Amino acid sequence: MQVGDKLPEADLIKLGADGPETVSVSSLTAGRKVILFAVPGAYTPTCHSAHVPSFVRTKDAFAAKGVDEIICVSVNDPFVMKAWGEATGAADAGITMLGDPGSEFTKAIGMDFDAPPAGLHARSKRYALYAEDGVVKVLHAEENPGVCETSGGEAMLDAI
Repeated sequence: MQVGDKLPEADLIKLGADGPETVSVSSLTAGRKVILFAVPGAYTPTCHSAHVPSFVRTKDAFAAKGVDEIICVSVNDPFVMKAWGEATGAADAGITMLGDPGSEFTKAIGMDFDAPPAGLHARSKRYALYAEDGVVKVLHAEENPGVCETSGGEAMLDAI
């Protein structure tokens, strides 16, 4: 995945009022400006204490720049993503928490990795991207999944 690429079609999952609901990447991005950031795992230290909070802090500033939606993706099930969104304040801030439980989207964009010592298999690398109408305009990927520097909300806000 690089700047200029169109995001691949894939289904992500959220927990709706009636249970798990499938959401297509194209329905989230068509004709819209979105920030999509991904984390190696819900409740993992850097994801929980740095990455999600950085987008909660910057949510209003992104809206002021015309961003329609901020989406967090993790290779977790929708039940975990809903609970994590509530625990971090992301849900209250209006950040959409989506699961990629089979890692299909993550693999399709080449952002998958394994860290067996930490119990992480087919997880997502840490990154953030800004897309307009499904086309990647800015991509910030971290070299180390335990670091949240270039992929944080403030760095992405400065880049768009």
